[in-house]
Amino acid sequence: MNKKNHTTVTEFILFGFTDNQKIQVALFVLFLAIYVATLVGNIGIILVIWISPRLHRPMYFFLNNLAVLDLSYSSAITPKMLMNFLTKRSTISFPGCIAQMYLFASFADAECLLLAAMAYDRYMAICNPLLYPVLMSHKVCVLLVAGSFLTGSMTSLVHTCFTFHLSFCNSNVINHFFCDIPPLLTLSCSNTYINEILLFALCGFIQSSTFLFILTSYVCILCTILRIHSTEGRQKAFSTCTSHLIAVTLYYGTLLFTYLRPSSRYFLDIDKIISVFYTMVFPMLNPLIYSLRNEEVKDTFSKLLQRNLMVFKRTVTCSQSNS
Repeated sequence: MNKKNHTTVTEFILFGFTDNQKIQVALFVLFLAIYVATLVGNIGIILVIWISPRLHRPMYFFLNNLAVLDLSYSSAITPKMLMNFLTKRSTISFPGCIAQMYLFASFADAECLLLAAMAYDRYMAICNPLLYPVLMSHKVCVLLVAGSFLTGSMTSLVHTCFTFHLSFCNSNVINHFFCDIPPLLTLSCSNTYINEILLFALCGFIQSSTFLFILTSYVCILCTILRIHSTEGRQKAFSTCTSHLIAVTLYYGTLLFTYLRPSSRYFLDIDKIISVFYTMVFPMLNPLIYSLRNEEVKDTFSKLLQRNLMVFKRTVTCSQSNS
């Protein structure tokens, strides 16, 4: 990082959505509710999978790690954004901006790779059921998850180093609600050609390759399902895939639009709205998508809830009798 960065910019101002105080209060309440729902939903998924032995299978191992990722990259952005709604000057320090961009990019790339691993798991379960226990052992699952996190961290490190090697001498006002790559590139007074090539190449490779892999996996899955004669068998196979397909469609649609464009096509006001979906809304929706369409998760959750309610009633009854 060159000396010019340190002498010119020590902090950034996050412009956010609006400077209207009343709208800021309304947005604070809305995004706080979304963030709380994200925390409750994803922590709930993690606890249900961790507590229930019947869910200790590859499919739910990946779902558990997806919930961890959703929690992580939502938490890398939302708390700071909520704090900025309550302050008159919405700033983030230079190191804080670096950390926020690195963490978000790491978790976002890791999620793409993890969604591809989940598609591979469904492909093996439906298309190669006899080999599934061997090819999707716990060791293989751990390696796939570790590879997703490691690859996401490495690509994010490249983006972060090249982005913050630029000079930000014209302005320190970021037209966004967090430190993302496209608004920082438009803010720089340096030549960003190499950064745009890296953004298109790395993000394009991860997002496009994983999307094509998922698409190919589901084409094979669909062909296999259509060969199943029983209606019940088809419905069961479809039910294990539809949740993942919904999550993939929503997530990739926004990511591909945001990052696979030249800088001349950046529309930051539109990008901010789209960013809300993949940074806050989808992490909140994923637990609902996977739990509401998964009978095992619903049954496990309802049994745990009933058990806890019974324990609570017994505790209340005992305390009343003792008094």
